[in-house]
Amino acid sequence: MAIRTVSSWRELDDLIGEVSGPRGHHAGGYSHSTVVFRGRARPPHELLSGLARLTGDYRAVERHLIRNFRKYAHRQAPGSTIWDWLALGQHHGLPTRLVDWTFSPLVALHFATATWPEEEALLVGVDCEAAHRLLPAPLRDVLDAEGALLFTTEMLARAAPDLDGLDKLGADHPFLVFFEPPSLDERIVTQSSVLSALSDVTRPVEQWLGDNPDLWWAWRLRPDVKAEVRERLDQAGINERALMPDLDGLAAWLRRYYSPDACPLRESEDPPPVNGGHR
Repeated sequence: MAIRTVSSWRELDDLIGEVSGPRGHHAGGYSHSTVVFRGRARPPHELLSGLARLTGDYRAVERHLIRNFRKYAHRQAPGSTIWDWLALGQHHGLPTRLVDWTFSPLVALHFATATWPEEEALLVGVDCEAAHRLLPAPLRDVLDAEGALLFTTEMLARAAPDLDGLDKLGADHPFLVFFEPPSLDERIVTQSSVLSALSDVTRPVEQWLGDNPDLWWAWRLRPDVKAEVRERLDQAGINERALMPDLDGLAAWLRRYYSPDACPLRESEDPPPVNGGHR
C-alpha cells in the first residue's frame, strides 16, 4: 500500500471514512470500525516498538526487562497474565514488543499533530479484523469462540500463556495480534487504546505490513495540512487535557497552547474551554 499525501482536512476525513466507515457496518456486526490507527508526528515514520528502539541485542533483554519490572512493581499488580504485565509496563514507558494503537482516528491525529509543527506527520490505519484472519489456528479458535474482534489479555493467554508460546505459534509465519489493554486508568479508556504484538520480535511492524499490503493505509500530512488538522482537533476538544485527564495532560495542553510556534496568541488570552465547558 502506497502512502498517500493529503492536501486538506476534508480530503483526509473523506479518506478515513472510505476505509473505516463501511467496514464497521458489515464486519461481523461490530459496533465500530475494524480499523485501528496510529499517528506519527515527524519522520522517520517507523512503527517500532519500544523494545526495538533499544540498541544491541534487544531480543535477549526482553525477558530481563519484564522479570525485573514485575519484581519491583509488585505493589501495582495488574491481572494475572503476562499480557496484563506487558500492558502495564507499556503504559508506564517500559520498552516492550507492544505498539500502541487506537480505534479513534482523531486520537491518533492528536498525537500526530501535537508536536513538531514544522515536520510532516503520518497517520496509519490497519484493519485488525483482516490481520486476525492470518492468525494461527489456536489463536483464531479463541477469537471465534468469543465472537470478538480483539483479544482481551485473558483470551490471548489461553493460546499464548507466555512470550515463548506466542513466538512458537508464529515460528513459520509471523503474525500481528491486536488486544485491548485492561482499563488501568482513564487515559486508556479515553484514548480507545489498542495494543499490538508481533510474534517475531526482531521484525519491524512496517516490514510485516509491507508483506501484507491489503491490510493497511497511510496518509502523509505536510506541515500546512498538519496545522489545519491541529486547528480542527482543538476546535473539537481533542487535546491533551481531554485525552490525558490528569495534571500531566493539563500541563502539556497549556504548554502547547502558549508555545509561540504552535499558537501565536497574546499572553493575556486564555485557552478555550474544553468540551463546551465554561471559563
